[in-house]
Amino acid sequence: MTKYDYIILGAGAAGLMLAYRISQDGFFDGKQVLIIDKLKDKGNDRTWCFWEEGEGEWDDLLTKTWPKIFFGSDNYSETIDIMPYHYKMIRSDKFYKSLWEFISTNKNITFLEDVVDSYTELKDGVQVITNKGRYFGLKLFSSILNPEVYKSQKKYPVLQQHFLGWFVKTNEDVFDETTATFMDFTVPQNGNTRFMYVLPIDKKTALFEYTLFSKHHLKRSDYENAISKYLEDKGLSDFDIIEKESGSIPMTSFKFSQLNSTHILHIGTAGAWTKASTGYTFNNTSKKTKDLVLFLKQEKDLSKFYKKSKFWFYDLIFLDVLANHNEEGAALFSSMFRKGNIKTIFKFLDEESTLLGDLKIILSVPPKRFIQAFFKRLF
Repeated sequence: MTKYDYIILGAGAAGLMLAYRISQDGFFDGKQVLIIDKLKDKGNDRTWCFWEEGEGEWDDLLTKTWPKIFFGSDNYSETIDIMPYHYKMIRSDKFYKSLWEFISTNKNITFLEDVVDSYTELKDGVQVITNKGRYFGLKLFSSILNPEVYKSQKKYPVLQQHFLGWFVKTNEDVFDETTATFMDFTVPQNGNTRFMYVLPIDKKTALFEYTLFSKHHLKRSDYENAISKYLEDKGLSDFDIIEKESGSIPMTSFKFSQLNSTHILHIGTAGAWTKASTGYTFNNTSKKTKDLVLFLKQEKDLSKFYKKSKFWFYDLIFLDVLANHNEEGAALFSSMFRKGNIKTIFKFLDEESTLLGDLKIILSVPPKRFIQAFFKRLF
């Protein structure tokens, strides 16, 4: 078997960020790294968005930023100035190409375009078997997500953030490019938590994404009909669909950390780096990969990387409520945005809030369901 210090399974955001940070740090000079993925050139297979205060590490790769967001519902709607934050958007093709360009300058990092069959932890490392061969790594970082792991259990609720989006192009200047529609719950809820997400890239181009937080997917035509109706209600009829995207992100507080071991660490969504209550992943992945590189300089047991926090429990309670009362999602989010300060909300969702900030968010949502969920978990 070919031997490596580190093997990274998956060249998506988490795997590439980790390889990129290893390449940047002289501590890892001489370390042999293998990245395995079935496809290197993924193109624009993802659109990532996140909020950030001031300038950030990835600003050179941004497609668009917005200083304001719009929140809409039947009982509360407002355009919110989020300064000093900006809501930021990255298309994956530019991100992948930029990181690969940097990673490729490191001769100690090898990419293998292959399919992983299995991997097995041994006493002193991990053996990986692919279609093309066998490889040995002292440490393995896997972003391969096995849905059966969390779907087969009943202890933690599992929802999906599933969506379909159209990039539309109009002939006239119709979009306000200063404001991103964060959540618009004025669409029919039909017993679920459903909203429209709109990102105007310029005055003539915007992404309209029909999004649900629910247990089950819809037929493709249901998503597309919802977007068509929304555009019609906005008076938009003269447009071209220039691109489409779709996806599904698991929302669960399942303890992915229990899958980690001395030599194996799960990363990305497979490592619970996706915020369970919102589905946001990119910014957390950026922070986690920084933390992981620092960790690797000091520790050898990868099972020690994960640290449980109060936010895991907050997410668990929220998902309990959303799973059991999915039709009330619009009311929950509306109450939070109506009563809460946007900066406090962002801090809370970034898991950077103080106990006082936590309390403000907790008091901003209708208490009945959360109290019920809390005591059910407690006892």
